[in-house]
Amino acid sequence: MRSGTAVVSCHVERPLDDGVWSAFERLLRRRPAGFVVTPFMRPPDENEAGDTERWLERARLAASLAPLGHHVHWGGASHARPSEGVDPAPKVKAESEWLRANGLAPKYFCGGGWYLDVAVAETLAACDYVDCTATTFRQSYLDANAARLQLTAAARLVLPSGATLTELPATHSLGALARTVRLPLDVHVHFHDWELSDRKRAAGLWFLLHLLALRRHPLTVVELAERAAAAPVHAWDGGTISR
Repeated sequence: MRSGTAVVSCHVERPLDDGVWSAFERLLRRRPAGFVVTPFMRPPDENEAGDTERWLERARLAASLAPLGHHVHWGGASHARPSEGVDPAPKVKAESEWLRANGLAPKYFCGGGWYLDVAVAETLAACDYVDCTATTFRQSYLDANAARLQLTAAARLVLPSGATLTELPATHSLGALARTVRLPLDVHVHFHDWELSDRKRAAGLWFLLHLLALRRHPLTVVELAERAAAAPVHAWDGGTISR
């Protein structure tokens, strides 16, 4: 018997890799176990400028199949968190404006490496994004003082400017989902598009999602965001909170 809900999202970090994209597009179209996977797509960086039209074609296709999300790699294609000399918030704003100028209107966001600070959060609120950068767990590879946000469940953050940002935290990676016996009431599973290039991991994803659908009712990220309209309100000034 199912109780609770589940949402699935993907960090689309290699949309210009034909093999990875083919596997991801197939997943989007087939909707395993009824899950509409949210594609958080990383816009092309300066080294990929020659492939902009191909990227836009694929992003538009993704947006026709599922609610579109925006994913940022501040340090370039292979470096998710901000590198030295990068100002995170202006990059988010510039990419958001570029997406809209090209006919794309993502409503959801997830920062690379789970990076989130106040300036980025204020920018997300100004862009009218729903954020999915928070997690319910601490990433073992991040320093204790790394800029991030930890929440036990969906929340509405009141920022220093007075703006409100809705947070839909991720609860599980694929590996964590495979190891988990007791699930929270509401589950948000995330994975990466390049994981689909490994046949075993791809098969594992399909298997895990079918098991998850037996225990939790599949929701779209749109439905999850609508439910979060009644989520608890927390004032946030940039610290890592867990409530």
